[in-house]
Amino acid sequence: MTCVLSRALVVGLLSAVAVVPVARAAPVPEAERIPVDLRRTTLVVRDIDKSLPLYRDALGLKVIYDQLIGGGKQADGSVKPPTVRLVLLRANDDFIGVLGLMQRLNLEQAPPPPEFRRAGPGGMILVFNLKDLEERYPRIEATPHVTIAERPHRIDYPAAGGGSIPVLFSAVWDADGNFIELNHLLGAPAGR
Repeated sequence: MTCVLSRALVVGLLSAVAVVPVARAAPVPEAERIPVDLRRTTLVVRDIDKSLPLYRDALGLKVIYDQLIGGGKQADGSVKPPTVRLVLLRANDDFIGVLGLMQRLNLEQAPPPPEFRRAGPGGMILVFNLKDLEERYPRIEATPHVTIAERPHRIDYPAAGGGSIPVLFSAVWDADGNFIELNHLLGAPAGR
């Protein structure tokens, strides 16, 4: 009986150690909610058709809106060309966390070329959590107009209450030089 209990205890302990917490998006409890939602982040891009292969094809975001905006008729009845193309993409929520790609059309001069450097003051970092980073990474790396900053490797971030948050970290620049982190959380996320 002691041998059976010991074996069961060892198997149980090993099973408990092998369980890795899974990060899932979830609304904040009602008591903690504020009257503000971060609806969308929109990147102003040089060419949406060069941006979509990363966000839509390699990352798998779903296009939920793709429209030309600002067209119509002039006062004299002539056609007014659209001034903007806006594409909205979503991951797992169609209201918050939506990514917008906006291209200004009919510019009088070409925008300057992108700069591939780490974000500084006034810049931004876009962070994606990918549960399948290791499988998806070769597709990301092969995507046209993507520049690799760091290939996937483990980083341990300090956790607020002590300990660490293990992350499989990688980073790229998109076609416009936006710095994008592509991470796989290996433990509980910050704030949990």
